[in-house]
Amino acid sequence: MDILIVDDSAVMRRVVLKSMQLSGIPLGAVHQAGNGQEALNLLEREHVSLALVDINMPVMDGVELIDRLRGDARTADLPVIVVSTESSPARLASVKAHGVACIKKPFSPEQLIDAVMGAIGGANGSGLDVRAACGSGPDF
Repeated sequence: MDILIVDDSAVMRRVVLKSMQLSGIPLGAVHQAGNGQEALNLLEREHVSLALVDINMPVMDGVELIDRLRGDARTADLPVIVVSTESSPARLASVKAHGVACIKKPFSPEQLIDAVMGAIGGANGSGLDVRAACGSGPDF
């Protein structure tokens, strides 16, 4: 599964990546962006199966990124998980209205994998049953 991690913190991008690697989900290409605009630019060239997105970023925040993704036919159905410290009910409601899962930082690897499994429905675009590949859950 090819993924995109969008966060203005390089450290947090590494934490998300490490959690994904520990999950047992077979990863393909891993793309990273420091803000929403970088993510959109990257998605012009690359296809991903899942985006993990922070809300609070410079240039273009995660809310606007998600709005733009949902407004583009090529990315309208892209599974997105918000990984953020955001606690504003209004902002969280605005992203959840787009069918986006949310987990709060700090998170455990188990919380992340549960959100990923929910977002992709247990299978990625290639038909690989991720739940079967990972067993009943991660063993951390």
